[in-house]
Amino acid sequence: MRRAAVQAFRTARYAPVRKLLRSRTFPLVSSNYALGLRSASSLPEQIGSVSLQSSMLNRFSVAFVSALVASGAWFTYRNTSLGGQSLSDASPTAGGVGAVSKRQTSGALSTNAFSAAGQRSTSIAADIASESSRKAVVVQQGQIHTGRIVGDEPLSKDTDDSGKKTLEMMTPQQATQKLRRNEESYLIGRGNGVVRYDVVQLPSNDPIEDDHAEKIVEVPQSVAPTTQGAPSNDWMFWGVFDGHSGWTTSAKLRQVLISFVARELNETYKSALSNPSLTMPSPESIDSAIKKGFVRLDHEIVHESVEKVLKANTKRVAAELLAPALSGSCALLSFYDTRSKLFRVACTGDSRAVLGRRGASGKWTATPLSIDQTGGTAEEMARLRKEHPGEENVVRDGRILGGLEPSRAFGDSIYKWSKETQEKIKLSFFGRTAPRFLQTPPYVTAEPIVTTTKVEPAKGDFVVMATDGLWEMLTNEEAVGLVGQWLEEQAKNSKKNDNNTSTWLKSWFSAQKGLPVEKSSDTSDQGGQRAPIRQRQWGLRPNEDERFVVEDKNAATHLVRNALGGKDRDMVCALLTLPSPFSRRYRDDLTVEVIFFGEGENSGNVVLNNEASASSAEAKAKL
Repeated sequence: MRRAAVQAFRTARYAPVRKLLRSRTFPLVSSNYALGLRSASSLPEQIGSVSLQSSMLNRFSVAFVSALVASGAWFTYRNTSLGGQSLSDASPTAGGVGAVSKRQTSGALSTNAFSAAGQRSTSIAADIASESSRKAVVVQQGQIHTGRIVGDEPLSKDTDDSGKKTLEMMTPQQATQKLRRNEESYLIGRGNGVVRYDVVQLPSNDPIEDDHAEKIVEVPQSVAPTTQGAPSNDWMFWGVFDGHSGWTTSAKLRQVLISFVARELNETYKSALSNPSLTMPSPESIDSAIKKGFVRLDHEIVHESVEKVLKANTKRVAAELLAPALSGSCALLSFYDTRSKLFRVACTGDSRAVLGRRGASGKWTATPLSIDQTGGTAEEMARLRKEHPGEENVVRDGRILGGLEPSRAFGDSIYKWSKETQEKIKLSFFGRTAPRFLQTPPYVTAEPIVTTTKVEPAKGDFVVMATDGLWEMLTNEEAVGLVGQWLEEQAKNSKKNDNNTSTWLKSWFSAQKGLPVEKSSDTSDQGGQRAPIRQRQWGLRPNEDERFVVEDKNAATHLVRNALGGKDRDMVCALLTLPSPFSRRYRDDLTVEVIFFGEGENSGNVVLNNEASASSAEAKAKL
């Protein structure tokens, strides 16, 4: 997407930098960049020849080159399985992306290693062993492996003709800084059942295609009568938006989706007041209002924009108005009415919300509040085939018309415009080619599926909302168990420190190992919710005691850290070091929100929780 096409919607929070377009419509990895990890055993022969012939000889020390020649003694193998392959210590000189961090050299660089390679004497080997070494992460043809580079010479980004780039690998401290860079936490002193929410974002695309929004609306009695003499109720909204083919649609949703929904809810609640027999609108009318807000906004993005562009007939206007229509975004919006204590989740696409609630055993239970809506979901496939009878390719390989994975989304106009409209837009302005199997659009809708759950603040309920990047890495039970583990740690610390969070933290101490969550007995696909594919890709250990750690004050950051490897700091550092677009092969953009319910104080304020927020974060107006 051209910069001119998208700058109108971007705010200061995300810089309008031109990016490589990433579409969920097409495979992200070509045959030349197959996913997988290479074992060290396949590398040593290449390493010696490549490194001796490359221009790196001019940039690195003799010690570095000698270490590469002695690769047989230089490599150590980490037995971390990954789909039949492995994550292993390997050479940073093979074509791809490399990263290094400072570390003391190991005993692998010995006299025997250099004599076997026909190299220098014992004294040189001793000099090499005394030098510092840096850890390297290399991506070559979609494969990732690690190793060490000896010496203190700086690394050049372009190190050979094959396009390999070498970057300094993050230290654990730097990885933590990156994880916490976009974290925010707010303490809710409204006395209406919500005590806190935490948010974090971690980009993989450049710029990030995810977005999020939160808003608390104080509702007067003229709209929703209160109980027990309270002056007003609160409507609380949280939204996460997973963009694809660009960031413009998700940015549009951040700006206006909550307002569109709140406007429809306002009309619905006011209408209910005109009927003396009703104290609240019916559940069906509330769900309908939320759906109407979604659909009306998508109609503005996809269809009203075309009318305005054709009327203005200028490419400048087209660039500004069509950007959110040409890209796309999933949306997950939650709505909490503090009067009824009902928590509604409206899902368009494959982001997910999961409720954590403590059971009678003291462990937490995980209950999904949304269904992943993709071309691979049985319910969505049946709906599409019913709406488009006789179209064999309406769902092809789990994708809409063989291209788009989410079956519900905002934007994505090439699945909604007629062929005539698409040809007119492309000829007069700019656009994308219509899908090959397009016959009877629209194939994709923004209408959400809405679920309703009664929240129990006294039980310390919480909800995890996240884009699909998190659910590629964690199961529902793992996410809920991790937040339960985090709560336990915070409760222990709050008792020691006697801080203000101890009023809503209730500890449940257990001698058991592992996460404090009830395990689901059904491991089959539940309601279209897919398994975390990255666990198979990375070959993660199933043992929870070896995987998870508590190091963060922000619950959302805690989830992201453990999704990326947790206790395996090498894994965390490697995944955070990889730059865009290489990182996209191993992880998606991540946006996570954790909402905590409880009986908190009623100060009427919403304040930034500084200890769980990035230092540069500024408090936003929430009311």
